[in-house]
Amino acid sequence: MTRPLRVAVQIQPGGTPDYRTWRNAVLAADDLGVDVIFGYDHFHRPAMEAIVGGKPILAEDQPDVSNFEGWTALASWGEITSHAEIGLLVTGVGYRNADLLADMARTVDHISGGRLILGLGAGWYEKDYTTYGYEFGTAGSRFDLFDESLERIERRLAALVPPPVRKLPILIGGTGPKRALPAIARHADIWHAFQDIEAYRRSSDLVDELAASFSRRGSDIERSTLWVDDPSADAFRDAGVTLFQTELTSDDGYDLTSLKQVLRWRDNG
Repeated sequence: MTRPLRVAVQIQPGGTPDYRTWRNAVLAADDLGVDVIFGYDHFHRPAMEAIVGGKPILAEDQPDVSNFEGWTALASWGEITSHAEIGLLVTGVGYRNADLLADMARTVDHISGGRLILGLGAGWYEKDYTTYGYEFGTAGSRFDLFDESLERIERRLAALVPPPVRKLPILIGGTGPKRALPAIARHADIWHAFQDIEAYRRSSDLVDELAASFSRRGSDIERSTLWVDDPSADAFRDAGVTLFQTELTSDDGYDLTSLKQVLRWRDNG
């Protein structure tokens, strides 16, 4: 399957001075012609030192800063944007009943005219759980819930009247070979990974093998990764990645410079 190169931007609300500033950044990205606009599903902005091997390294201090809830915002984005697909990178399944989440997603898909991407994950940021009264559990228990939720969401989406405008694309992020990659191979339409190129190639081959075990074609799963620079993107494109994601944060006033760079690379590709 030949796919077009696409650009996604995650516009994070954490630290924004007000909702309007965040909203204006979303509108600016849509006006520039970005293909996908993501928010995040955090009740508090995670303060991170780095991402190593695809895993976030948290800072010792996790301060409370201005923030807004993602799914409520997505309903608004469905009305105010006209071009980009929209979603959260990614929804933590532990925060909402899975059947309700499916209904929320179906509704936002209708609001947006069929532009929702349903990003799903097992959850990882403990502060989101404990301050809102959810059980954090263990990585194993969160993945058990994740697997169960994926099946419930698929069943509920098939039962809803009316159904989503289109078959909702499911995005799943992760690179763990024991739990994440099998879930991706079985359920995902888009796989988001952040690894170096050699590790990514190995993971991608495993996704293809696992997909075949579920009677799926690995080529039916779109590959996504973080944007670093032009040479890196060229290498990942050659390895099959077609969706490249960058970030806008309030720390730099939602500066569009990096996003414009990625869009130029897409348009010259």
